Amino acid sequence: MAIGVLGLAVGLALGGALLLGALGWTLQRTVDAEALRTADAVALLATQDVLPDPLPVAGGQLRVQVIDAQGRIRAASIDADRLTPMLRPDQLEPGTRQRLVVGGQRLGLDGPVRVVTVPAGPPGEPLTVLVGKSMADVRHSLDIVRTLLLVCFPLLVAGLAVVAWRVIGATLRPVEALRSGAAEITGRAGAGRLPVPAARDEIHRLALTLNDMLDRLESARDRQRAFVADAAHELRSPLTTMRTELEVARRLADRTDWPAVADSLLADTERLARLVDDLLLLARLDEAAGAGNGSPRRTVGPVELGELLRGVAGRQSSPPVRLLPPAAPAWTEGDPDELRRIVTNLVDNAVRHARSRVTLTVTGPAGGPHPASPAGPEPSAGPRRAAPGQRPAAESPGPVGGRAYHLVTVTDDGPGIPAADRERVFDRFTRLDDARTRDDGGAGLGLAIVRELVRRADGTVDLGHADVAAGGAAVPTTAPPVVLTGAPGGGDGAVAELAAPPAGETPSGPGLRVRVWLPALDEPDAG
Repeated sequence: MAIGVLGLAVGLALGGALLLGALGWTLQRTVDAEALRTADAVALLATQDVLPDPLPVAGGQLRVQVIDAQGRIRAASIDADRLTPMLRPDQLEPGTRQRLVVGGQRLGLDGPVRVVTVPAGPPGEPLTVLVGKSMADVRHSLDIVRTLLLVCFPLLVAGLAVVAWRVIGATLRPVEALRSGAAEITGRAGAGRLPVPAARDEIHRLALTLNDMLDRLESARDRQRAFVADAAHELRSPLTTMRTELEVARRLADRTDWPAVADSLLADTERLARLVDDLLLLARLDEAAGAGNGSPRRTVGPVELGELLRGVAGRQSSPPVRLLPPAAPAWTEGDPDELRRIVTNLVDNAVRHARSRVTLTVTGPAGGPHPASPAGPEPSAGPRRAAPGQRPAAESPGPVGGRAYHLVTVTDDGPGIPAADRERVFDRFTRLDDARTRDDGGAGLGLAIVRELVRRADGTVDLGHADVAAGGAAVPTTAPPVVLTGAPGGGDGAVAELAAPPAGETPSGPGLRVRVWLPALDEPDAG
């Protein structure tokens, strides 16, 4: 602000100097014009040889003399000196017009005097008309203006500085409030918001944008803390179990069944290894999604879905997995390992919770944003509001218009998932209330991995009821299915392990149907 005020003061000083210069030049031109008009009129009289004596002059501001070549005064105005010419002989240039400034003492005036000369008379008897006008009024006017400028300019600069300080202060006050709010948020734990000014200006929009950023950072921090806490808990549990078994075995000494202890420890170690592998996979997926074009390379090529499902189904024995092969080869493009992991996780989940039957089908291709078959996702009545930390459904990757998709369906006759929990089960480390035991279920990461891998394959996944009476065939649900693909990261997705029925109890649930849409690919060339 000081630099701005200094620049303003310099500008005003330069403007004042220019004003004084222009005013002095204008006033002097006015004096010269008046003197020259009078001199020309007297010269005309001299040329006509009708000079009166004294010379008639309007007002008392002018002194007029007519001198000959020898410097003698031939005629003069009533108040002009008749003995001493206004100019000395060395200052005169006969036959030319001159403009000179001389001292007023020679004319009996105070201050400087402006003198103009005009040649006159016949050629044989040349004369010179001298007209003098005092510059005291001009100097007085310039002094008054200079004094006004010297007095008013500092006051004007001071006034403008105060106004600028108030205006700039009022403008920057919301910025200072934002800075103070940011300092308070940085200095304390927990959530915080920046104050939003009432004015609908750029600062208002900046505050809203910064608060949105703080919301996203808070959501990311909460997801990260929850993820770290859940991961630590899941990693601690098998380690605690292993330590307990070893302590009990050592305490029992010779009575310990060491082969049974070894088998139990081996099972816990395998479960711990699977959990670490799942966490590393999710971390790599998150890193690849955040890196964008800089994500690590992956092997992408044509994959035949029927053969992929056949290989995964052949690994399961109880309950048997029924595969309904497609009528023709169903080709898609993607990473074979990632696509196999998708199907494996879904089949493992279905087998864990099925009562007697798991069915795999692949159909398609179907075109359009939502396939027209009953297996396609039903249109929503409007945009669905995303849960905290989750990307809205409108931003979810999925089928786009004009593209064909294969539909992979995994159906079981287990208890199913209530409609209210179908989105929550995709959160990491999420288990339903009746699937809390780690011996029967996993760590709650399977479906999260499925969602991230399907998203990387440009596909869509959702959950729904299954008609177990109809042999596991999928039927439309009464409510629109929820599309559960979204952005990677923390709490925005995860695999829940579905509920397994208690031993000896007949499940009464409607079964579960998981549908996955994958982009269709024309059959690759044999070569």
